[in-house]
Amino acid sequence: MDSPEQNADAERREPSLEGGYDPETVESNWQQRWIDEGVYAYEGDEERDPNTVYAIDTPPPTVSGSLHMGHLYGHTLQDFAARFQRMHDGDVLFPFGYDDNGIASERLTEKELDIRHQEYERREFQELCREVCSEYEDDFTRKMQGLGCSIDWDNTYKTIEPRVQRISQLSFLDLYEKGREYRKKAPAIWCPECETAISQVEMEDEERGSHFNDIAFELVGEDAPRDEFLISTTRPELIPACVSVFVHPDDDDNQDLVGETARIPIFGHEVPIIEDERVDMEKGSGIVMCCTFGDQKDIEWYQAHDLPLRVAIDESATMTDLAGDYEGLSTEEAREAIVEDLDEAGYLRDRWEISHAVQVHERCDTPVEYRVSKQWYVEILDHKEEYLEAGREMDWYPEKMFTRYRHWIEGLEWDWLISRQRDSGIPFPVWYCEDCDHPIMAHREELPVDPLSDDPPVESCPECGHDGFEAEEDVFDTWATSSLTPLINAGWDWDEESEEFTMDNPELYPFDLRPQGHDIISFWLFHTIVKCYEHTGEVPFDATMINGHVLDENREKMSKSRGNVVEPDEVLAEYPVDAVRFWAASAAVGDDFPYQEKDLTAGEKLLRKLWNASKLVDTLAPADPDEPDDLEAIDRWLLAELDAAVADLTDHLEAYEFAKARDRLRTFFWNTFCDDYLEIAKTREDEPSTQYALRTAHRTFLELWAPFLPHATEEIWQATYATADGALDSIHTRDWPEPEGHEADLEAGETAMEVISALRRYKSENQLPLNADLESVAIFGPIEGFEDAIQHVMHVADLTVLEEPPEITTEVASIDLDYSTLGPTFGSKVGEIDAGIERGEYEIDDEDGVLRVAGEELADDLFEVELERAYSGEGEMIETESAVVIVE
Repeated sequence: MDSPEQNADAERREPSLEGGYDPETVESNWQQRWIDEGVYAYEGDEERDPNTVYAIDTPPPTVSGSLHMGHLYGHTLQDFAARFQRMHDGDVLFPFGYDDNGIASERLTEKELDIRHQEYERREFQELCREVCSEYEDDFTRKMQGLGCSIDWDNTYKTIEPRVQRISQLSFLDLYEKGREYRKKAPAIWCPECETAISQVEMEDEERGSHFNDIAFELVGEDAPRDEFLISTTRPELIPACVSVFVHPDDDDNQDLVGETARIPIFGHEVPIIEDERVDMEKGSGIVMCCTFGDQKDIEWYQAHDLPLRVAIDESATMTDLAGDYEGLSTEEAREAIVEDLDEAGYLRDRWEISHAVQVHERCDTPVEYRVSKQWYVEILDHKEEYLEAGREMDWYPEKMFTRYRHWIEGLEWDWLISRQRDSGIPFPVWYCEDCDHPIMAHREELPVDPLSDDPPVESCPECGHDGFEAEEDVFDTWATSSLTPLINAGWDWDEESEEFTMDNPELYPFDLRPQGHDIISFWLFHTIVKCYEHTGEVPFDATMINGHVLDENREKMSKSRGNVVEPDEVLAEYPVDAVRFWAASAAVGDDFPYQEKDLTAGEKLLRKLWNASKLVDTLAPADPDEPDDLEAIDRWLLAELDAAVADLTDHLEAYEFAKARDRLRTFFWNTFCDDYLEIAKTREDEPSTQYALRTAHRTFLELWAPFLPHATEEIWQATYATADGALDSIHTRDWPEPEGHEADLEAGETAMEVISALRRYKSENQLPLNADLESVAIFGPIEGFEDAIQHVMHVADLTVLEEPPEITTEVASIDLDYSTLGPTFGSKVGEIDAGIERGEYEIDDEDGVLRVAGEELADDLFEVELERAYSGEGEMIETESAVVIVE
């Protein structure tokens, strides 16, 4: 598929319905014209009523690679909402951003350039990151524009740009002044691969193989109640970091250990044995060692019992000098070596394979460690109820996704750790006194600042008077910036004159919609609520639309390791963009769904149907016929049905039910309008009533399809209805259709259409031309008011409406027996049963549900009766869903 830029300098082509639909030419042409003419531009106005603006808080994709099916799907759903709302309500802000700071950008740069960030000075590496990310962003932009999304490309941002850095640093200063942030030396979750602290949200459980090891610990002292006890562990490499042993207070079998002292095998240091109710008595031996640190529970024990700190593993998951002979080994190498030595020394009593959940860093799948370090935190645990209430104030689409949000908040155990030990990112605007460690904050008017290159705003420490300062080297967690996207897009800033926070575009805030994937509810959505709520006291958006994931055809998650990834470039090279958009509307919002090529093929067929139907309408009716004083019944019925469809689609799209809207529209357009009504219109093309109904329906169909099929509808609209000279009179800036108030007997009209379709099939099956005369047709069914239409369209000389149904008998066509059960039960009798049924010598007792034949009774699970209806009068009977038709 050509990018919009390939057509930028091409001579502007005139839209036309000539020939077949050419998506390659049409789509690239309109993508470029929409950008050139600013069709989707939003002009901010702080005086504007917020109720007249629909603002979308779009997710800035991480700059860590190319466009994938998730991007294609998610951004297309956002575009459905943007296009509908633009037509429905008018002004829409649909911005775009790139999340290009943090670990993901660093890892991309290292991979792309085959380097390690440790090999470069910080600023030099940051420049490399900017260069690599810029190339990916340009490519991503081209591909996003190639999807036809109605993004305002003049409203874009990058999370590393100076304006965003300023907002991010302002956020930090504001929360610090409000007492919502603190710096503390404490155990933190640590990724050895990325060599940085991470937050709870960045961990995920991954099932991995391991071993449980039963290890004997000796008791110290002559009066010890026993010689030894066993501890079961999956991490023997933590033994040199052991600082205590714990027993549950209710563990009667091991109460004799409490208060004793244990000697650590191989390493020889001694630790106390303490009771604590947090011990899981059902796990292993029920006796647990506490190491600093193996998991969250170790941290709790360390803090609660004021235990010593023993650090056996460093920031790169390498054993320290505390590990003695194992110093310098990786944790995996040390684990195996220690187990071998425990076995040789007689301490290993048992070892068996297990599979268990291991906490890993979601970005690199590396098992996390816990290290003591100074880090910055946002205090959130004390406001959990407030964040829950904020979530309740929002509308959730689908509603079930609120449960995920609630469960995340209820399970929080850590405050939000926002500092990262990386090179690429937004720096903390902080210096520290070299003497007393007092933090010195940058002044708001000076932001953004980089403490590594900028001087602090004071000559001496206000706390102790010392004149030496140390710059903070850490950068913000990327989510600490991404969580500010509503404030970034609304132009949040500190106003020096009024001494308060203001917004350039206050009419945007709170935003109307936050669209995103369900996998980042705990990342992006939660943190955005935290930040924006703390800064403004408001929930940052009215509603959130949570999309699911695209799976492969077997409903498996796509992954490169499985080899089941579908590349968007390949899909877009084979199918029109509008067909891909039709596919994107195939699943309910929030549901994971499989990629299926049949949905793309269906979209391609629909485009041809829309194109051909438009060409036919163009030949049957003038472009702008006058509305007649009286509409014929069949035409009035079509427009009344159209009114109902418009109302349904509006309701569906307002509730983000794109799949329901698409399917409702396709069924009405394809079956009712194309297959039925257009066939009728061919026989009535000179009727003013039909001409008006045709054009009204066609214009409305184009407007209704516009959010889903923007390229095809624009081409057809411009070729058929656009009248403006100069500026583009785009279908996408028209008003959304509203019901026009046409009234008709919808049931009677629907039945009449069924009858017409049945008579068309009758003529076709009997090899009669569609304009062949039918002498006599009798109809039983609700067709009042549509008799003339049926007669005229189907050339019926004499049409009779029956007051009573014709005499129809119901007869048994066949009786199918379940021989697999019948044979073992009735043996040789089966032949007699078959013969009796063949001769008709049987009785079916509907009340008892049995078949009596050949002197036997067969229960209803042994047979199945097929009935057929028969008409014994003159002529041929045809049955539809709502009518019986007799053709003579």
